[in-house]
Amino acid sequence: MDMSTLPKAAQLAVLGRHAPRWRPGLARKGVRALHSEVFASADEASGAGFALALALDEMDNGVTALEEKPFLWVQDAQSMRLTGRPCRAGLSDSLRHRVVHVAARKVEDALFALEEGLRCRDLAFVLGEIAGDPKAMSFTASRRLSLASEQHGVPLFLVRHDAARNLSAARLRWQVRSAASNRPCWNPDAPGRAAWQAELFRARDHAPGEWTLRDDGESLAADPSQPRTPDHGDLAGAAGAGSLAAL
Repeated sequence: MDMSTLPKAAQLAVLGRHAPRWRPGLARKGVRALHSEVFASADEASGAGFALALALDEMDNGVTALEEKPFLWVQDAQSMRLTGRPCRAGLSDSLRHRVVHVAARKVEDALFALEEGLRCRDLAFVLGEIAGDPKAMSFTASRRLSLASEQHGVPLFLVRHDAARNLSAARLRWQVRSAASNRPCWNPDAPGRAAWQAELFRARDHAPGEWTLRDDGESLAADPSQPRTPDHGDLAGAAGAGSLAAL
C-alpha cells in the first residue's frame, strides 16, 4: 500500500492498527514517553492515582532510578478544591518523604511551576493536576511542557480533571476511570488494591487499546484478557513498589 496516497486521517488509522501494543513494564525495554496526559473525572481519585502508577512503572523498571530523588506534585486551585491535596500516608514508604507539593493559585502559576520542575534534573518526575479547560492550558502550553521534558529528561504526568480531549503535544493520552478492586485474600471486607479501566486513545508509537490495570503491590498489571481496540481511528508503564492507597 502506498501510504502517501492516503489522507492523513487514513494514514494514522492504518499505522494505529499495525503499531505495537502498550503494556505495563514496557519501560523495561527502553520504550517510554516523557509526556503523558491522563483524563479523568474529578469525582474520583482515579486520575492522580493512575498518573502516579505510570510514573512508578518507569521508575521501577530502571529508566530513571528513584534513588533519593524527590518528585514534584503541582495542583491548581480548582484541582485542590475538587480532589483535595495529596495524602502522604497514602503513598508508598519509598515516596512518602520525597514529595514536594506546590499549591498554585492560578493555572498560569501551575504551568510555570511544572515547566520549572521539568528543567530540574534532580527530580525523579513531575506530576501535575489541572481542572477543566482553562484558556492557559493551550496546545502551545502543552508543547512547551513536552519540549522541557524532552530536553532535560524529566518525565511529566499531567492529570486533566473534567477536561475535553483537545489538541495536545503529549506523547501518551489516557482516559481512565476507577475499576472494581479484587477482594483481598485475608480480609474480604477490607478495601482492595487500586484498579483502573484505562483507554489509551492516542499515542505516538502505540496502537489504541483498553485495559483493566491493577496495582498488584509490586507493579502495574493488566488483566489476562486481551486489550480491546476502540472503534475509532485515533493513533494512539506502572504502579511501583508499594501499594497505592486512595489519594
